[in-house]
Amino acid sequence: MGSADTTGTRRAWQAAYVRRLFWTDAIIVTLAVLLAHIVRFGHENLLTMDPVSTLNYTLISVGIAVAWLTNLRLFRTRSRRVIGAGYDEYQRVVSSTLRLFGFIAIAALVFQLELARGYLAIALPVGLFGLLVSRWLWRKAVARKRRRGEFTTSVLVVGGARAVRHLGSTFERKFTDGYRVVGVCVPAYSGSVGDEIDVDGRSVPIFGDEHSIVEALSASGADTVAVAATETLGPEGIKDLVWKLDPHGVDLVVTTGVVDVASPRIEMRPVAGLPLIHVEKPSYHGAKRSGKRLFDLAFSAAAMLVLLPLFAVVAVAIKLDNKGPVFYRSERIGLDGEPFGMIKFRSMVTKADAMVESLLVQNEGAGLLFKMRDDPRVTRVGKVLRRYSIDELPQFINVLRGEMSVVGPRPPLRREVENYDGRVKRRLLVRPGVTGLWQVSGRSDLSWDESVRLDLSYVENWSMVSDVLIIGKTVKAVLAKDGAY
Repeated sequence: MGSADTTGTRRAWQAAYVRRLFWTDAIIVTLAVLLAHIVRFGHENLLTMDPVSTLNYTLISVGIAVAWLTNLRLFRTRSRRVIGAGYDEYQRVVSSTLRLFGFIAIAALVFQLELARGYLAIALPVGLFGLLVSRWLWRKAVARKRRRGEFTTSVLVVGGARAVRHLGSTFERKFTDGYRVVGVCVPAYSGSVGDEIDVDGRSVPIFGDEHSIVEALSASGADTVAVAATETLGPEGIKDLVWKLDPHGVDLVVTTGVVDVASPRIEMRPVAGLPLIHVEKPSYHGAKRSGKRLFDLAFSAAAMLVLLPLFAVVAVAIKLDNKGPVFYRSERIGLDGEPFGMIKFRSMVTKADAMVESLLVQNEGAGLLFKMRDDPRVTRVGKVLRRYSIDELPQFINVLRGEMSVVGPRPPLRREVENYDGRVKRRLLVRPGVTGLWQVSGRSDLSWDESVRLDLSYVENWSMVSDVLIIGKTVKAVLAKDGAY
């Protein structure tokens, strides 16, 4: 299949997907406004132009629905750049909706309109919730298609073997984003066309050097070119490439080479006519940390109140199954290298720590981690607690005491920290978490390097939005029992 055919196919499914999003948005917005009108004013005056009070709410409802849909379009919530992956789509939906209702509230205040607050209080949350849920459901449908190899973006990478392997591995790991490396052009390549590069066990063909990009498009069927070798092409070479790709309708992306840095920390600034990428330093102090601490306290207090009945049932089950204490304290290293006792429900026999040395030869954990799928020290009740991560819930007590955070890096053992190098020690710049990227990305199935990479990525990029998303993904990971043993 040629690049033009592939590009046409991609644009066809994207256009169909955007149309479905529009009609879904229209139905949800209409139902939200209609529900607000009926609940607040009843249905008697719904189809008439008679004013309910001093205002005609039939016209107002129609106007709000139209304005809402228009705002969703203006904020480009259905742009093909954000649909299907990442949280930018959700962020744009939330931002466009809140700004619209904020504008309505200000307009009502300025023009002294007696706009019923109950009407807006129903339409806003119902509509926003419906929009977010519908986007999530559509994403799930796209993810299922991508598992079958459909709805994907085929990428031709211009760069060396290392860059190709890094991009390919990243795309494979985040398959729901739909990117897949299908070919490579290696700068100054002197080998034969048809040679291959191994990417995560998959052979990717080489189509020549940096001068063979246009020809490689047809041969590979790629609809996107990713340039990783910016130092080889140079500014003029990239500009020439833009013009060469224009007739083919192919997207061009340039990788920055900046790994594991989230988009809020990256800003493009034109300096002397050059587009320079400015990377903000990670922030661990000030208002940002205070806001995280307040969130931790509120969330943990609410969680403890909800979980008290479960705690009582688990305590009784542990006592009946195996003699010994209900809780177990495990020494962990926290913020700035300070040790603390992490609280868990006891899931092993008493004196289990003394048995570790004899079991090290059976260790299945990655790197410095000790893990066993069939650990003989785990009790019958403990297996259930671990399978659903119930044994971790008492850690909310550690959060209330200021020793942990709801979301953060994995709490390390002292023997792990003693073997940290300078880079890995950055994990100790923030409080360890009850959950984190490691929890929602495979848990015990992760390699040591991948676990470290995720922890460092969180430390350098953490934000309140990412914390909320990780908490939501944690619930899904726990219910699916992914990597739990």
